[in-house]
Amino acid sequence: MPVSIEKTAKTVQQAIQDALDELGLTDDDVVVEVLDEGESGLLGLGRRPAKVRVTAEDDPALVPEDDFPADPEEQEPADEVYYGDDETYAGDPETPEEAETVSYVANIMAGIGIHGQISSFREEDTLHIDVSGRDCGAAIGRRGETLEAIQYLASLVANKQSESHLRVVVDIAGYRRRRETSLIGLAERTAARVSGSGQKISLEPMNPAERRIIHSALQGYPGVTTYSEGEDAERHIIIAPLSEM
Repeated sequence: MPVSIEKTAKTVQQAIQDALDELGLTDDDVVVEVLDEGESGLLGLGRRPAKVRVTAEDDPALVPEDDFPADPEEQEPADEVYYGDDETYAGDPETPEEAETVSYVANIMAGIGIHGQISSFREEDTLHIDVSGRDCGAAIGRRGETLEAIQYLASLVANKQSESHLRVVVDIAGYRRRRETSLIGLAERTAARVSGSGQKISLEPMNPAERRIIHSALQGYPGVTTYSEGEDAERHIIIAPLSEM
């Protein structure tokens, strides 16, 4: 079961850090809801602290061992690329562009020092590339920033000589799937609170892909609407009651 705690502090960032310290986690392991951005007040008078809710993922120690993926060396090699110490191909993607893109991602992984395997498949105009291995954190980065950069570069490689655009989706160690599940749960829980209280709630800043997940999850949700505010890295979603619009 997810574990949530609420913290107040002078700033949103301090409240988040206090919650992370209590949970013993990093911000890559949690989902943050900004319940109140706080108010500094005039000359220190009328100050209102910031308040956040931080929700941790399921504790890995409680997950049965069978739920973890098998060691890459024990998995059946079907349409997979091994990289790092053993850069041999067990299957060829459908087109030269796909082969070059998968090889490019494999070279990045090997350069970072991550050894494992890559599987890929084509779904209409989307190339999915899944990376598995141990200690993949360096290839994911804070809030998936490194993963997003790798995906962007892979997309450039896939489309540099292609007449039709090929969308590339790179996932590393199942990060995107876990993050999407967390965000959908966050969206639904927050929407229920907004519907019950009649008060809007601001979520933490997210990248465009994560904001789309929230918007999509709440399309048609009764009594609430979503919209984005802020610029660049501070752009975030507001979940608000329909009566406010």
